[in-house]
Amino acid sequence: MFGAVFCLFGVVGVFNDLMNLGRGPYVILTVGIVLSGLTAVIYLFIAVRLKAYFYIIVSALQVPFWIAFGYFEPIIVRRFRLHENAPEDGVRVAAIAMFALVIASYVLFIRFLRGEGRESVRIRNELELAHGIQKTLVPTISLHTAQFELYGRSDPSDKVGGDLVDTVQLSDGRVVAYLADIAGHGLQAGILMGMLKTATRTALLDAHAAEPCQVLSSMMKRLNQVLPDVKEPQMYATFAGFQLRDDGIVEYALAAHPPVLLYRGRSGVEQLSSEQFPLGLLSVDGFFSESTVMNSGDLLIAVTDGILEACNELEEEFGLERLQSLVASRAKDTLPALGNAILGTVRAFGRQTDDQTLLLIRKL
Repeated sequence: MFGAVFCLFGVVGVFNDLMNLGRGPYVILTVGIVLSGLTAVIYLFIAVRLKAYFYIIVSALQVPFWIAFGYFEPIIVRRFRLHENAPEDGVRVAAIAMFALVIASYVLFIRFLRGEGRESVRIRNELELAHGIQKTLVPTISLHTAQFELYGRSDPSDKVGGDLVDTVQLSDGRVVAYLADIAGHGLQAGILMGMLKTATRTALLDAHAAEPCQVLSSMMKRLNQVLPDVKEPQMYATFAGFQLRDDGIVEYALAAHPPVLLYRGRSGVEQLSSEQFPLGLLSVDGFFSESTVMNSGDLLIAVTDGILEACNELEEEFGLERLQSLVASRAKDTLPALGNAILGTVRAFGRQTDDQTLLLIRKL
């Protein structure tokens, strides 16, 4: 790209020579081409690597630079006894130089675009594969039990991430539902999300034999032991897990996950939060769960940061307060309708830049 821009704007040096009918010495022509090309390259470098104010600095320095070049040009010609060219010869050489620079610029642009095209195809294929993984592993959830109704949905962004929502019904009637968000984007996050789902379901195979208060904490402990060996060091997962019992008791455990909302009708909305390390980041122990009681009509809302951190044009985040107000105004809606309302309101608020995933649980 730099080479193509250099050749393209090197033509400016040839143009200046043609304006003098090709009389300038070939050394001056060459210097003009080099300086014109380098100036364009500097501007391109600023565009892709530096802050915008460098444009002002370079533009201001150009004025004395070209004045100095115009001043020293005749001195150099006299000092080194450079001779002017005959117009017909000078114009012919300048035309050949211009033609060569344009062809070289075209060839370099084509090479650059071919490389970018291959990279674009590779990225598109990766996104399609990751979207396919996410669609297969994270289908929309709609589950009814004797005591609870659950609805979960994950809408991936253009930059594929690793959000996960899942429910597992145990043999004794208990239900475990959870949200997870893999840090990062792309195919790596999608693959790790699949590993997390597999590991979680495997950890729950023996959950019916464990004490209810130990199910989530032991599962998180196992996940934290498994994940470090199958991921990049900087990757981790936030997690929100819920165990639903027929007596209305809900065990919940949050690992670096945003607070969860619990709507209790006339008594308002509560926030359930817990400070624990994310899964797979550090070799820590001691994960724990807490419990609360859901009564008939109570509604639990868990979302990932793709919803809470969606920003509008003023760089304001959607946040928990807006979500809380929206839930309070539409708490009587069916869970699919409420889920659509949340996601629709967030999309209207700001452009989606991350996966947006939610889990809604209502006590019947």
